[in-house]
Amino acid sequence: MPEIYIVPIATPPEYWLAPLEQSIRKCYGLPVRRMLHCSIDIEQTYDHGRHQYNSSQILLQLIRCAPPGTAKILGVAAVDLFIPVLTYVFGEAQLGGIGAIVSLHRLNSCLYGLPEDEQLLCERLNKEAIHELGHTFGLLHCAVPGCALNASTYVEDIDQKSDRICPGCRGRITGDASA
Repeated sequence: MPEIYIVPIATPPEYWLAPLEQSIRKCYGLPVRRMLHCSIDIEQTYDHGRHQYNSSQILLQLIRCAPPGTAKILGVAAVDLFIPVLTYVFGEAQLGGIGAIVSLHRLNSCLYGLPEDEQLLCERLNKEAIHELGHTFGLLHCAVPGCALNASTYVEDIDQKSDRICPGCRGRITGDASA
């Protein structure tokens, strides 16, 4: 059976890994496996002018690491990500492809001058991972309140959505038009 691989990038797989695996498995119904050895040269993607990492370049390296038969591969980084047309991104995905990446960096309350909150960080990570993986299944942003595929410009937007996809998005994945 095809699997979803989770790859920690420039971050140790700490407290967030097991809840993330469970959340993804629950949402997408596919086995989730850790991939702790993937040769990604994170420094090659660093933009000295922006002091950030180019998520598209990391994503390309991540996709090349995918084992044969991979359903999806998700990188989880602890660095600040960007794409050239945006100031920052929480993540990026290959629409209808196999690869996605999310970053813990801007999901962390400490960045906003608030106390560290590991539970909130895990919740945000789970939501954004479900969101980016949804794009790999071909889903676009969704307007249904609470759907994980709601667009997120700010971290507060992430807090307003759930870690589940709505019945309409689920139907687009499964091909069930009545969903």
